[in-house]
Amino acid sequence: MNARMFRGDVRLDAIPADDRGIAYGDGLFETLRVHRGEVPWWREHWSRLRLGAERLGIPLPDEAPVREEAESLFADGGDGVLKLLVTRGAGERGYAPPANPVPTWIVSRHAVPATPDRGLCLHVCATRVASQPALAGIKHCNRLEQVLARAEAERAGADEGLMLDSAGNAIGATTANLFTLIEGRWVAPAIVDCGIAGVCRAKLLPALDADERMLSPAEVEAADAVFLCNAVRGILPVARLGAREWPSHPAVAAARIALSRLHPSFAVEPA
Repeated sequence: MNARMFRGDVRLDAIPADDRGIAYGDGLFETLRVHRGEVPWWREHWSRLRLGAERLGIPLPDEAPVREEAESLFADGGDGVLKLLVTRGAGERGYAPPANPVPTWIVSRHAVPATPDRGLCLHVCATRVASQPALAGIKHCNRLEQVLARAEAERAGADEGLMLDSAGNAIGATTANLFTLIEGRWVAPAIVDCGIAGVCRAKLLPALDADERMLSPAEVEAADAVFLCNAVRGILPVARLGAREWPSHPAVAAARIALSRLHPSFAVEPA
């Protein structure tokens, strides 16, 4: 990993112990796919970061220097994953935020994760996603629910965990959004009281003319096809959930083609 850290416009050698991101998860992050040194969805990720910063009352650094530092990590024109993290910065002990925070921000370069050569196996997680409308949609730094759920999925020998909200509705996977094919239409769980409104999800909703509504786990199991998606790995077909198994489906292949038109990293090999 190659990382650069700043507080305001001052370069840091390390994150200080008084940073609220470390103490309380008081921050936001974005994870972006880089293609040949370019970041095709930068604008969309920055817009979600701005929305989250407004929601939490965290001042953002100026976009131009952040983008410059981020892109300089990929000056070799390589592919990879860019992580952008912003915290409220330094603060005294206690939850009360400082009156005039100076944000800490970090950009880091990571390798592209391996693409599975088969459909994913999902495990329904006992760990629920708590309802909190103030945090719904944004990618804040408190991911303990996802950490616990992912550990559950790994103990179960699954590739990913299907997470439910406190009412038992399907919300998504630990690191991805969910799409289900029901009666010929793609349906994604509505993001209302919890869950992340993913950038890839936002691109696919209009591209697939998908609906958004509450989904029960039973509806997910009964769907004709299921896939997960995120901005790093694109579309990942699901092959099994509990006792239900899904073969390859032409609608998932068509969705992958639609996504390939929206981001060059997800180009589909000709059949």
